[in-house]
Amino acid sequence: MWSKPRGATAQTMKPPPIHVPVTSGERIASLDVLRGFALLGVLVMNMQLFSMIEASLMNPAAFGDFTGINRIVWITTYLFGDLKFMANFSMLFGAGILLMTQRAEARTGKSAGLHYQRMFWLMMIGMVHAYVFWYGDILVSYAVTGMAVYLLRRLPARWLLGLGAVALVPPSLLFLFCQLTLPWWSPESLSEILAEWQPNSEQVASELAAYRGGWWAQTAYRAPSSLMAQVFLIPLWAGWRAGGMMLIGMALLKSGVLTAERSKRFYMVMAVAGMALGLPVVAGGIVFNFANNWSVERSMFLGYQFNYWGSVGVGLGYLAIIMLMVKSGALRWLQEGLSAMGKMALSNYLLQTLVCTTLFYGHGFGLFGCVDRWHQLLIALAILVAQMAVSRGWLRWFRYGPMEWLWRSLSYRRWQPLR
Repeated sequence: MWSKPRGATAQTMKPPPIHVPVTSGERIASLDVLRGFALLGVLVMNMQLFSMIEASLMNPAAFGDFTGINRIVWITTYLFGDLKFMANFSMLFGAGILLMTQRAEARTGKSAGLHYQRMFWLMMIGMVHAYVFWYGDILVSYAVTGMAVYLLRRLPARWLLGLGAVALVPPSLLFLFCQLTLPWWSPESLSEILAEWQPNSEQVASELAAYRGGWWAQTAYRAPSSLMAQVFLIPLWAGWRAGGMMLIGMALLKSGVLTAERSKRFYMVMAVAGMALGLPVVAGGIVFNFANNWSVERSMFLGYQFNYWGSVGVGLGYLAIIMLMVKSGALRWLQEGLSAMGKMALSNYLLQTLVCTTLFYGHGFGLFGCVDRWHQLLIALAILVAQMAVSRGWLRWFRYGPMEWLWRSLSYRRWQPLR
């Protein structure tokens, strides 16, 4: 039986503070709205990977009809969507790490144990997502990268901003190095990247058959793609890109940009500058790739550079536009829908996978490779409208989304109240 130690007072007998999840009153509205907006764009871009062969992600000419309205839809979504919403998501993830650690340290004086538990369980959720459902998972990348950027969280905003920008450079240099050395690549290496960029009819037929088949047949493609992403893409590309944007997100949170604390003039200048710098660069890349007929020699490494850098400016422009919307109270109905989606971002992200793999894969309706790009866009918009409605309804009755509840319960090592 517990007894009072000799010499103890009421002050010294207080139980040690414990980590508890953030309450609804502690949430920052602007972050939830921006998170919902980012999730909206992520689905629009992921829809192509859910419904078409993997090569179509980097080379839209590799598969499907690429003329007329389908070309217009691709150009529009690429110009305004590809990598831009992931930039927003990464910034928000970095800001979330900083918020969580600040609140944990204010309550208990420490945060490392809680943070690494959160990242571990996020990685486990991502592993299941990647190997059981869909190879396009981002959760593992975010968890691994989040473990690293946590160590830099105490730096001043200007240092975080500078280091974030520097972290974006290595993948760009790697692609430039590949472009410059391409003439000296062996025939075997060239044939390998050509197969990834423009698979032949036999390879296309094999991938179509796999994803139109049952779960086990899909695994023959899904597992190697997931392993490749985790072993090679995280250290060579995703870790640097996501990590850089996470550090920028921390800097923007510390400077009040992400919490809609800056002036409307500040956000207007930021929006105009981001779009003016980013969109022409992305558009130039589109023109460059079409001029080179989407050839592997010109588009795979060099043509990729335009969107890699232009997307950062556009992503920052989107951030500023959302902050302006929050400050002005405009489109309140849309803000409420996006906010509800943002509060349940993990649940909605995984639900998008469940819905889309059921639509397109063989264990469901088997529409893989059968849906044009403009139809993909309509499907994505329908899913997003439904998710906004369902999220608002769910949060009337529950504190968290189902996966947020599970993640919090695992991270804090006790079941959290849900109702």
